[in-house]
Amino acid sequence: MGNKLGILTKGIIKENPVLVLLLGTCPTLATTSSAINGLGMGIAATAVLLCSNIVISILKNVIPDKVRIPCYIVVIAGFVTVVQFLLQAFVPSLYESLGIFIPLIVVNCIILGRAEMFASKNNVIDSALDGLGMGIGFTLALGVMGLIREIIGAGTFFGHPICNFMVENPLMIIALAPGGFFVYACLIAAINHFSGGKAIKKTEFGCAGCSMKNICTQEKCEQEGAEA
Repeated sequence: MGNKLGILTKGIIKENPVLVLLLGTCPTLATTSSAINGLGMGIAATAVLLCSNIVISILKNVIPDKVRIPCYIVVIAGFVTVVQFLLQAFVPSLYESLGIFIPLIVVNCIILGRAEMFASKNNVIDSALDGLGMGIGFTLALGVMGLIREIIGAGTFFGHPICNFMVENPLMIIALAPGGFFVYACLIAAINHFSGGKAIKKTEFGCAGCSMKNICTQEKCEQEGAEA
């Protein structure tokens, strides 16, 4: 039971994909101009991550090793299409706000990385818990970042004005791309500070610490894989 709980909770703080592993930075910076957009993107990615992990875990012994990555992408793309249609049908305003970043979930390194590193090597329950935990961590990070940028950059809280002064005098740069980088850096620094420097793993730059090393086609990664 403790192991199952550990799998579920590790993605929330200890191995948060955004604030600790520093993955998925493109949708993180692009979709967190408001809390609603951040949470919407996080929930959509969580649904895809959970479903794809389950299916890939079920099919791991059926999928040939040489074509596993294309197969993973097909599975992920199928669930992304379903999520895209659901958003378009039931939450059209969110669908319009997220735009191109919904179909780009297909190539989100968090989802493909968990498929390769965890779902393809573990049972269905563990894979589902891993996907759910990583998704919750991703959603929380985007939601907090979006909320901070919305409050400071627009003076609103989930679209509702906080006070006239903040609405009339917003720090608009926070809602723009430079502000996204600034808030992101501050959150990473806060996580690193409160964890005593343990959250952000200080490893040497190279393939050894990369979550995508098993599927990378760069010459250096292939050489290290052959030596291993």
